[in-house]
Amino acid sequence: MDFKLTEEQELFVAGVRELMTRENWEPYFAECDVKHEYPLRWVKALADLGIDTMLLPEEHGGMNAGMVALTAIWEELGRLGGPTYVLYQLPGFNTILREGTQEQIDKIFALRGTGRQMWNSAITEPGAGSDVGSLQTSYTRKNGKVSLNGHKCFITSSLHAPYLVVMARDAASEKPVFSEWFVDMSLPGIKLNPLEKLGLRMDSCCEVIFDNVELEEKDLFGKAGNGFNRVKEEFDAERFLVACTNYGAAYCAFEDAAKYANQRVQFGEAIGRTQLIQEKFAHMAIHLNSMKNMLYECAWKCDQGTMTSGDAAMCKYYCANASFAVIDSAMQVLAGIGIASNHRVNRFWRDVRVDRVSGGTDEMQILTLGRAVLKKYR
Repeated sequence: MDFKLTEEQELFVAGVRELMTRENWEPYFAECDVKHEYPLRWVKALADLGIDTMLLPEEHGGMNAGMVALTAIWEELGRLGGPTYVLYQLPGFNTILREGTQEQIDKIFALRGTGRQMWNSAITEPGAGSDVGSLQTSYTRKNGKVSLNGHKCFITSSLHAPYLVVMARDAASEKPVFSEWFVDMSLPGIKLNPLEKLGLRMDSCCEVIFDNVELEEKDLFGKAGNGFNRVKEEFDAERFLVACTNYGAAYCAFEDAAKYANQRVQFGEAIGRTQLIQEKFAHMAIHLNSMKNMLYECAWKCDQGTMTSGDAAMCKYYCANASFAVIDSAMQVLAGIGIASNHRVNRFWRDVRVDRVSGGTDEMQILTLGRAVLKKYR
């Protein structure tokens, strides 16, 4: 399998490299992290390069670049310190095209090129995390209207995204029937409670309460009763993107720590010349190489239409854990500089720890992968 990038893909990577080296973005990222602010200026700069629509088909104004190109771009952005976890919205255009009505498509596509957050899914509830089938948020039809009631939690981007696609059960059905609704977040009856997070602080996380929120039938997203199946397909893409983000952060931490190890002198020599520090970098390099090969193979499969849920779960589980091991070792090498300062590796450590839960817990990835492996031998 040849992982060499095409000329077009190389140009994509060169473009984001130029953007990231044009100025020192780190103070801006650090400020956004401290203030829990979305890095709009940075995302807008990426949108100006066309990154926000790179996966869209050409007939819709996109580049149809594919997942290998996206992986290469995420790798370069992450390696240079970019918080790619705020870019999960990018594949959302294709989801809207596939599932949305023309009105819903027009609303989301109006935000193209702005860098603004557009939409996200609202699934998790206080009593339903990995167990999606336990969702209690419900919708009721009456007099030609739809009333939405319920309590969602840990909903990413919900503080600023103008739309949420909300998973809810049909209150009139005896059997569990789940549909999704395209909800304008400016509607009456919606309450947001922002939550404090350990990491991933440049993207919001809220409790969202729906109290008799009035919707119309035209606000149905996708097919009635197909919410659960639709979301299962999206989980694979989300998990792969989380894995790419984790790899990029680990790459950046690795290089920061390597430069420091060659400069920091103790007992008369650079600490990078000592065997214990060299051992750390050997294991870090093994993790990075394994993550890269796994991700590019999975991206290639995705572009060929052969990626499975097992592939995505493997990437998510391995990269979340391997990247945390790399970043934790980088923190150990940096020592006081990493802990008692605003060094970006400190931020990466917090961010990646969250991703062993966000987007699907380690435990759920293990279950998904185990089932996928055994299925081949039935």
